[in-house]
Amino acid sequence: MMKLSAPLIYGLIACILLVSAPHTEHLPLWVSAECAALLAWRAYLTYRDAPLPPRWLLLGITVASALAIALSFRSLFGREVGVTLLILLSTAKLLELRTARDATVLVYLSCFIIITNFFYSQSIPTALFMLATLLVIMATWVHLYSGNLGPRPRLRIGGVLLLQAIPLSLILFVLFPRVQGPLWGLPQDAYASSGLSDSMSPGSMSKLSLNDAVAFRVTFDGPVPPRDQLYWRGPVLWDFDGTTWQRGRNATTLKSGLENTAQPVNYTVTLEPHNKRWLFALDMPDTLSIPHELTPDFQLLSRAPVNTRLRYRAASFLGYRANLAEPPQQIRRALALPRGLNPQAHQLAEDWRARHPDDDAAIVREVLRHFSQGGFEYTLEPPLLGVNSVDEFLFRTKQGFCEHYAGSFVFLLRAAGIPARVVTGYQGSEYNALGGYYILRQSDAHAWAEVWLPERGWVRHDPTAVIAPARIEFGLSAAVADPAALPFMARNPPQWLRELRFNWDALANQWNQWVLGYNPETQFAFLTRLGMEDITWQKMALNMLAGIFLLVGLFTLILLRRLVVRQRDPVQAVWLKFCRKLKKAGLPRAPHEGPLDYAARIAAARPKIGDDVQGIAARYIALRYTGHSNTASLQAFKRAASAFKL
Repeated sequence: MMKLSAPLIYGLIACILLVSAPHTEHLPLWVSAECAALLAWRAYLTYRDAPLPPRWLLLGITVASALAIALSFRSLFGREVGVTLLILLSTAKLLELRTARDATVLVYLSCFIIITNFFYSQSIPTALFMLATLLVIMATWVHLYSGNLGPRPRLRIGGVLLLQAIPLSLILFVLFPRVQGPLWGLPQDAYASSGLSDSMSPGSMSKLSLNDAVAFRVTFDGPVPPRDQLYWRGPVLWDFDGTTWQRGRNATTLKSGLENTAQPVNYTVTLEPHNKRWLFALDMPDTLSIPHELTPDFQLLSRAPVNTRLRYRAASFLGYRANLAEPPQQIRRALALPRGLNPQAHQLAEDWRARHPDDDAAIVREVLRHFSQGGFEYTLEPPLLGVNSVDEFLFRTKQGFCEHYAGSFVFLLRAAGIPARVVTGYQGSEYNALGGYYILRQSDAHAWAEVWLPERGWVRHDPTAVIAPARIEFGLSAAVADPAALPFMARNPPQWLRELRFNWDALANQWNQWVLGYNPETQFAFLTRLGMEDITWQKMALNMLAGIFLLVGLFTLILLRRLVVRQRDPVQAVWLKFCRKLKKAGLPRAPHEGPLDYAARIAAARPKIGDDVQGIAARYIALRYTGHSNTASLQAFKRAASAFKL
């Protein structure tokens, strides 16, 4: 039985370490600690050239680990459990590594584990790290069968093997029939919940503003609306319990009615996964290119939670009249308030109603004037509020974020008998000139209000625009007094850093569109542009097989050619060229003639050139057969052969 070398074992340890390290944040802490201990144990045994542990001990470790996993996950089935078991057992396999077969199994396991990293992240950095890891695996595999090659030759051979695999991979990627759904991971738990919720309480929006992750990207077909009209509609909140605003349940029998008063705005949205059903569109949405539901309050909902990146075309009207004939039950919902709370706000609203008994629009103006002239402050760190949160905010603290202003605005209007509701979503955008698209981040999350007026239907009012107009016109960093609490890239960083970020985002967007987003629709559109008409999966399969056979045949011809084509000796090449020169002069060399016989025959036939020919033949014999070849003598031989004249 061949003994495995220490460098090979260290290489296998590196392979398991590299493919397992990205899983550390997803694994239980004890699993990571056990794997680290097993890897360190195997490295120590290799360093000391000590015997491997007995099989009964390894069996005990394996059984105990499986039981611990079952207790931690309360199951031995599922994605998380499967990945954890695979990593633990692969690490334990190192402790019974004795033969080349065991090493080959570990190489295969490393290649399999590397795929599982894409369950959690499919970004460009993850792909690059996995590519580097795969290079280490290939170099270790080469080491297993290459003998005493050094590290650099092994890495070079491994890199060549990966490069040779690229054309085949491209053929499979482009032509393999695609399936709907995420390529990596399971739809029901592919992504953790992030972004907007179906409820809003003091502090929820300000907390979300500290997250600069991308929510979605937008490409407009024509002119881009002004920034103060870029309200991206999300969950609509109706019910208030004194602290939290919630969506509640819409009546499924009701329908929305939208009368447009302007030309539609057409655009394409690439929505990041957020594990909720809502889709985002400009206020007010009209049409969408994917299956969806439109609630009576004009919220767009996907048929299933958005667990994968989603791309859709949409059209919206920026001028509209919405639900002029709102049903009575909806009006009652938009007037409901909890009893016994916020008496000061109730009294203020009743005073406004007494002043304007028949003019709802005048009361709306009174509320906005109260905010603009009441000494209110827009801040990311508002003080905590008690039971009567609206009263405390309006008359004591006067410090809040968008959720405070939108919520108290709606409360005051309802207390005055005017139907109103809270709308959450995103406001504004950030333009990436390199990619030609607009970016909406979680820090752009916003809340505003809608008021129902009999002659106009639902009308948008944003009290934040009165308190902090810079938030609407220029973004969050321009509105807060101390932007230090914001994410670094939201604090107006240097221009070179912004451009670097835009370059990276444009690259990530292309990766998302053409690699991660290469779905059946994208595949058919791409192949159609390549000239493939009437595309079916059968035709794609045939084209894929034809491409594979063509590629394999091409590589086979190259390898065969390398087998039959030999490198010509430079000394012999000069001699053959010299012989062709003599042949043109009518002195061909016979196939059986050696250099000396050939030179002697020419000297007898042409005495004038005999000495030169014999001298060149002597140089050739010395260089080719006596082993006295060096660069200087070879150059001298070339000069003598070139200078020879008949």
